[in-house]
Amino acid sequence: MEEMNLQELQHILTEDLFLIKEEFKLSPKSSDSPVKESKPAPIEMVKEPESEDLILAKEPIAIRGKFENGVLILHEEEELAPEVMGMLVKMINAVNHSMNEVGLLSSKDLEGRSLEEFKDLNAHKVLKFGRIKHPINALPATDYVIYTDEETEYLFADSLTVISEDNTMKRSLWNNLQILFNIKSNK
Repeated sequence: MEEMNLQELQHILTEDLFLIKEEFKLSPKSSDSPVKESKPAPIEMVKEPESEDLILAKEPIAIRGKFENGVLILHEEEELAPEVMGMLVKMINAVNHSMNEVGLLSSKDLEGRSLEEFKDLNAHKVLKFGRIKHPINALPATDYVIYTDEETEYLFADSLTVISEDNTMKRSLWNNLQILFNIKSNK
Protein backbone atom coordinates (compact mmCIF):
# COMPACT_ATOMS: atom_id res chain seq x y z
CA MET A 1 0.00 0.00 0.00
CA GLU A 2 1.38 3.43 -0.86
CA GLU A 3 1.97 6.03 1.84
CA MET A 4 -0.62 8.75 2.35
CA ASN A 5 -0.26 12.10 4.00
CA LEU A 6 -2.68 13.44 6.64
CA GLN A 7 -4.70 15.44 4.09
CA GLU A 8 -5.33 12.34 2.02
CA LEU A 9 -6.17 10.27 5.12
CA GLN A 10 -8.84 12.74 6.25
CA HIS A 11 -10.96 11.73 3.26
CA ILE A 12 -10.80 8.04 4.14
CA LEU A 13 -11.04 8.16 7.94
CA THR A 14 -14.43 9.21 9.23
CA GLU A 15 -13.54 9.10 12.94
CA ASP A 16 -11.04 11.11 14.97
CA LEU A 17 -7.51 9.77 14.88
CA PHE A 18 -5.43 9.73 18.04
CA LEU A 19 -1.76 8.93 18.13
CA ILE A 20 -0.01 7.71 21.25
CA LYS A 21 3.30 9.45 21.67
CA GLU A 22 5.26 6.30 22.58
CA GLU A 23 3.92 4.42 19.57
CA PHE A 24 4.29 7.21 17.02
CA LYS A 25 7.37 6.85 14.85
CA LEU A 26 8.46 9.31 12.23
CA SER A 27 9.15 8.01 8.78
CA PRO A 28 12.50 8.93 7.20
CA LYS A 29 10.74 11.31 4.78
CA SER A 30 9.05 13.34 7.50
CA SER A 31 10.48 16.28 9.35
CA ASP A 32 11.22 16.50 13.07
CA SER A 33 7.65 17.58 13.86
CA PRO A 34 4.97 14.97 13.25
CA VAL A 35 2.25 17.60 12.75
CA LYS A 36 2.67 20.91 11.00
CA GLU A 37 0.45 23.82 11.94
CA SER A 38 -0.90 24.10 8.41
CA LYS A 39 -2.50 20.64 8.48
CA PRO A 40 -6.33 20.76 8.57
CA ALA A 41 -6.90 17.82 10.93
CA PRO A 42 -5.16 18.28 14.30
CA ILE A 43 -3.76 15.20 15.96
CA GLU A 44 -4.31 14.95 19.69
CA MET A 45 -1.89 13.09 21.91
CA VAL A 46 -3.76 10.87 24.35
CA LYS A 47 -2.25 9.73 27.60
CA GLU A 48 -2.52 6.00 28.16
CA PRO A 49 -4.47 5.11 31.29
CA GLU A 50 -2.44 4.19 34.33
CA SER A 51 -2.81 0.63 35.57
CA GLU A 52 -4.81 1.80 38.61
CA ASP A 53 -7.24 3.56 36.23
CA LEU A 54 -8.13 0.25 34.58
CA ILE A 55 -11.06 -1.65 36.05
CA LEU A 56 -10.84 -5.32 35.31
CA ALA A 57 -14.18 -7.09 35.10
CA LYS A 58 -14.20 -10.42 36.89
CA GLU A 59 -15.73 -13.44 35.29
CA PRO A 60 -19.07 -14.35 36.86
CA ILE A 61 -18.99 -17.11 39.44
CA ALA A 62 -19.01 -20.44 37.61
CA ILE A 63 -21.78 -22.72 38.82
CA ARG A 64 -21.84 -26.46 38.14
CA GLY A 65 -25.28 -27.59 36.97
CA LYS A 66 -28.06 -25.81 35.14
CA PHE A 67 -29.28 -23.82 38.19
CA GLU A 68 -32.71 -23.56 36.55
CA ASN A 69 -34.87 -23.13 39.67
CA GLY A 70 -32.61 -20.85 41.70
CA VAL A 71 -31.60 -23.58 44.16
CA LEU A 72 -27.90 -23.23 44.99
CA ILE A 73 -25.91 -25.75 47.01
CA LEU A 74 -22.67 -24.55 48.59
CA HIS A 75 -20.39 -27.24 49.97
CA GLU A 76 -17.17 -27.27 51.95
CA GLU A 77 -15.61 -30.19 50.12
CA GLU A 78 -13.60 -29.44 46.98
CA GLU A 79 -14.95 -32.65 45.41
CA LEU A 80 -17.88 -34.68 46.71
CA ALA A 81 -17.23 -38.38 47.33
CA PRO A 82 -19.57 -40.73 45.40
CA GLU A 83 -21.50 -41.79 48.54
CA VAL A 84 -21.94 -38.14 49.59
CA MET A 85 -23.08 -37.20 46.09
CA GLY A 86 -25.54 -40.11 46.20
CA MET A 87 -27.00 -38.79 49.46
CA LEU A 88 -27.25 -35.29 47.95
CA VAL A 89 -29.05 -36.62 44.86
CA LYS A 90 -31.58 -38.49 47.04
CA MET A 91 -32.10 -35.38 49.17
CA ILE A 92 -32.71 -33.14 46.14
CA ASN A 93 -35.06 -35.71 44.57
CA ALA A 94 -36.98 -35.95 47.87
CA VAL A 95 -37.79 -32.22 47.69
CA ASN A 96 -39.17 -32.65 44.16
CA HIS A 97 -36.13 -31.33 42.29
CA SER A 98 -33.42 -32.96 40.23
CA MET A 99 -29.70 -32.36 40.16
CA ASN A 100 -30.17 -30.85 36.69
CA GLU A 101 -32.19 -28.01 38.24
CA VAL A 102 -29.80 -27.02 41.02
CA GLY A 103 -26.41 -25.32 41.01
CA LEU A 104 -23.35 -26.54 42.91
CA LEU A 105 -20.49 -24.44 44.24
CA SER A 106 -17.57 -25.57 46.37
CA SER A 107 -15.92 -23.34 48.94
CA LYS A 108 -12.93 -23.12 46.62
CA ASP A 109 -15.15 -21.76 43.81
CA LEU A 110 -16.24 -18.89 46.08
CA GLU A 111 -12.83 -17.87 47.44
CA GLY A 112 -12.01 -14.25 46.72
CA ARG A 113 -15.58 -13.40 45.65
CA SER A 114 -17.64 -10.68 47.29
CA LEU A 115 -21.09 -10.99 48.80
CA GLU A 116 -22.38 -8.74 45.99
CA GLU A 117 -21.01 -11.12 43.36
CA PHE A 118 -22.71 -13.95 45.21
CA LYS A 119 -26.03 -12.07 45.36
CA ASP A 120 -25.76 -11.37 41.63
CA LEU A 121 -26.29 -15.10 41.09
CA ASN A 122 -29.90 -14.46 42.16
CA ALA A 123 -30.38 -17.71 44.08
CA HIS A 124 -33.81 -18.16 45.67
CA LYS A 125 -32.83 -20.97 48.03
CA VAL A 126 -29.28 -21.48 49.29
CA LEU A 127 -28.18 -24.63 51.07
CA LYS A 128 -24.76 -24.08 52.68
CA PHE A 129 -23.01 -27.20 53.93
CA GLY A 130 -19.93 -26.86 56.11
CA ARG A 131 -17.35 -24.12 56.27
CA ILE A 132 -17.30 -21.85 53.26
CA LYS A 133 -14.52 -19.30 52.81
CA HIS A 134 -16.80 -16.44 51.85
CA PRO A 135 -18.55 -13.38 53.34
CA ILE A 136 -21.82 -15.35 53.27
CA ASN A 137 -20.75 -16.51 56.74
CA ALA A 138 -21.53 -12.99 58.02
CA LEU A 139 -25.25 -13.62 57.57
CA PRO A 140 -26.92 -14.08 60.96
CA ALA A 141 -28.09 -17.59 60.12
CA THR A 142 -28.02 -20.48 62.58
CA ASP A 143 -27.30 -24.05 61.52
CA TYR A 144 -30.43 -26.11 60.81
CA VAL A 145 -32.69 -23.05 60.98
CA ILE A 146 -34.13 -21.39 57.87
CA TYR A 147 -33.05 -17.76 57.51
CA THR A 148 -34.62 -15.32 55.03
CA ASP A 149 -32.80 -12.28 53.65
CA GLU A 150 -34.81 -10.21 51.17
CA GLU A 151 -36.10 -12.78 48.65
CA THR A 152 -33.54 -15.50 49.39
CA GLU A 153 -33.99 -18.33 51.87
CA TYR A 154 -30.90 -19.87 53.47
CA LEU A 155 -30.35 -23.14 55.28
CA PHE A 156 -26.93 -23.61 56.84
CA ALA A 157 -25.83 -27.06 58.02
CA ASP A 158 -22.77 -29.17 58.74
CA SER A 159 -20.66 -30.45 55.86
CA LEU A 160 -22.24 -33.03 53.59
CA THR A 161 -19.55 -35.54 54.54
CA VAL A 162 -20.33 -35.18 58.27
CA ILE A 163 -24.10 -35.31 57.66
CA SER A 164 -23.75 -38.48 55.57
CA GLU A 165 -22.21 -40.22 58.61
CA ASP A 166 -24.74 -39.02 61.26
CA ASN A 167 -28.41 -40.05 61.24
CA THR A 168 -29.43 -37.34 63.75
CA MET A 169 -28.04 -34.63 61.46
CA LYS A 170 -29.76 -36.25 58.47
CA ARG A 171 -33.14 -36.11 60.29
CA SER A 172 -32.60 -32.50 61.34
CA LEU A 173 -31.64 -31.54 57.80
CA TRP A 174 -34.64 -33.42 56.35
CA ASN A 175 -37.08 -31.69 58.74
CA ASN A 176 -35.81 -28.27 57.67
CA LEU A 177 -35.74 -29.17 53.97
CA GLN A 178 -39.42 -30.12 54.20
CA ILE A 179 -40.20 -26.65 55.55
CA LEU A 180 -37.90 -24.86 53.10
CA PHE A 181 -39.36 -26.66 50.07
CA ASN A 182 -42.92 -26.79 51.44
CA ILE A 183 -43.05 -30.59 51.42
CA LYS A 184 -45.88 -32.26 53.36
CA SER A 185 -44.67 -35.00 55.66
CA ASN A 186 -46.31 -38.44 55.22
CA LYS A 187 -46.52 -39.25 58.93
